[in-house]
Amino acid sequence: MKTELEKRIAEACQALFEAEAKIELTRPEEKFGDYATNAALQLSKQLGKNPREIAEALAVKLRETLAAQISEVSVAGPGFINLKLSDQTLAAALNVNPAQSLAGKVIVAEYSDPNPFKVLHAGHLYTSIVGDAIANLLEQAGATVHRVNFGGDVGLHVGKSMWGIIKELGGEKPEGLQKIGLEDLDTRAGWMAARYVEGHEAYENDPAAKEEIVALNKKVYALHDQNDHDSPFAKIYWTCREWSYQYFDYFYQTLGVQPFRYYPESETAPKGIAKAKELLEKGVLEQSEGAVVFKGEGHGLHTRVFLTKEGLPTYETKDLGLIFVKYDDYHFDKSVVITGNDIVEYMKVVLKVVDQVAPELAAATTHLTHGLVKLAGGEKMSSRKGNVVGALEIIDSAAQAARETHAIEDKDTEKQTVFGAIKYAFLKNRVGGDTIYDPKESVSLEGNSGPYLQYAHARARSILRKAGGEQPGGLAELEPGERSLARKLSEYPEVIDLAVNELMPHHVCTYLYELAQAFNRFYEHNRVIGDARQATRLKLVEHYAETLKSGLKLLGIAAPEQM
Repeated sequence: MKTELEKRIAEACQALFEAEAKIELTRPEEKFGDYATNAALQLSKQLGKNPREIAEALAVKLRETLAAQISEVSVAGPGFINLKLSDQTLAAALNVNPAQSLAGKVIVAEYSDPNPFKVLHAGHLYTSIVGDAIANLLEQAGATVHRVNFGGDVGLHVGKSMWGIIKELGGEKPEGLQKIGLEDLDTRAGWMAARYVEGHEAYENDPAAKEEIVALNKKVYALHDQNDHDSPFAKIYWTCREWSYQYFDYFYQTLGVQPFRYYPESETAPKGIAKAKELLEKGVLEQSEGAVVFKGEGHGLHTRVFLTKEGLPTYETKDLGLIFVKYDDYHFDKSVVITGNDIVEYMKVVLKVVDQVAPELAAATTHLTHGLVKLAGGEKMSSRKGNVVGALEIIDSAAQAARETHAIEDKDTEKQTVFGAIKYAFLKNRVGGDTIYDPKESVSLEGNSGPYLQYAHARARSILRKAGGEQPGGLAELEPGERSLARKLSEYPEVIDLAVNELMPHHVCTYLYELAQAFNRFYEHNRVIGDARQATRLKLVEHYAETLKSGLKLLGIAAPEQM
C-alpha cells in the first residue's frame, strides 16, 4: 500500500509540474494523519516556487486521484502534505504482507563462529541470536538463506590447547581421555577451555613451551595434510575436536536457532593458500622477511601477514579461502558476516585483498559487527585469561531469575520464557554497541522485555478463547480507538522492510513493544467481550495476536498460547 501511494504521488507531481520527486512517505503523529510527504519541498528547489503553493496544488490533485484510498489530505507548515487513509483502505492494509524484496536472491549468513577446543562464551550466544534473527528477516523478504558457521580447528590456539591437553594426560596418551570422567558435554568443554588457558599462559611466559606449541601447531596442520587418524597425537586431536562439535550441536539445539553448515578452517585453508600464492604472483601480495604479506598502507589500511615464514596460513588466509569456498558452494548474491567489532580493521584488509581479484565478491559481502557482552556490573571477558562468562552460564542465570520472579509450573513455558527473555534482551538494542545483560530485568513481565510480549500474546489469545468461537467481524467502519490500533497494526510490513534493509532486528522489537502498548490503551477504553462492537473488535484482537506471533517468530522467540 505504501509503495502504491508513493507511486501515485510521484505520478501526480509529474502530471502537475512535469517534474520528478523521490517520494518516501513517513509516519507523522497520528493527529496529523497516517502518512506525510515532503514532495512539495523537493519540487520547490526544482521549480523555484513557494513550497506551500506547490503543496496546495498537489493536495487538490491528490484529493481527486486518491479519493478511493484517502479520506483527508491536508497541508501543514512550509509545505508538508498529510494523508489520512479511509477506514476501508486501513482495514485492507492489515492484510498486506511484508514485501518480498529479496525474492530469488541467494544469501549466505555467517555468524556464531566458535572455535573448537574453546568454550562458547556470551559473545557467541549474542551473535548466534542476532544472526538467527537477521537470517529470519532475510528469509521473510523472500531470499534463500544459507546459515554457515566458521571456526578454527587448526591454528595457534589449537596448538596451545593440544599442549595443555597432552601435558594433562602425561604425554600423547589418547587412552587417558577415557579415564578422566568427561562424559558431560559442558564439563568436557570447560576442561578443554582450561587446557587452552594453560597453553596460552605457557606460550606467553615460557620460551621452551612456546617452541613446543609452535611445533604442535605445525603437527596439527600435518595430520590434516596426511589424513592421519591413527597416530596417538591424531586420536587425541580428533576426539577433542568431536567433543567440541557435540558441544556446539547441544548448544544450538538448546538455544533453538536454525541449523548451520559448519566450515572448519582446515577446509578453507587450502583454498586460501592457493589464492594467496596466486595473489603473490599477481603482485597483490608480496614477500617480506620470508612471509607473504599485504601492504595495506596504500589503501589506508595496515600490513597483514597471509603466510608465515614457515609457510603456514594465518587467519587472513583462511578467511580469504572461506569467501571463495562459500561462493563456490552457493553462488551467493550477498554474504552477510556477523562478528565482534574487534576485527573491523582485519576484515577491511581481507576484503580489500579480495577486491583486487574478485571485486564482485567484495562488493557482495557485508561485515556487520557488534560490541562486547557483559553481565550487569561485570567486566570484559577474555578466553585467554579464563575469566569467560560462558554462554550456558547466561542461560542458567536467566532460568534462575525466572524461577525467582515467576511461579511457572509448566516446564515448556518456562523454557520459552527464559529464551524469550535472553533473545529479546540481546535484540532490542541496535546491533553495534556493547550489551549489558541483566538477568532479572530480562525476565520481567513488565516493561520492554521478551516475557512481556509473550504474555501480551497469551492475553490476546485468552480474549479470543473467551469469545467462545465467535467469528470476528469486518473492519469497514472504525471508531477512534479501533482506528488507532488498526493504524499501528498497519505499520508492521513497513517495519519489517526497514529491518531487512538495515539488517537491524531491533526495529522489530521496538515496534512490537509499541504495538503492545497501543493494544493496552485500546483495551482499557474499548470493551471487547459483550460489547455491541464485539465482532469488529475481536477482528482487531485477532490481527494483533497474529502480528505479535509473526514478529516474535522473526526474532526466534516462541509465542505461548497461555502463560
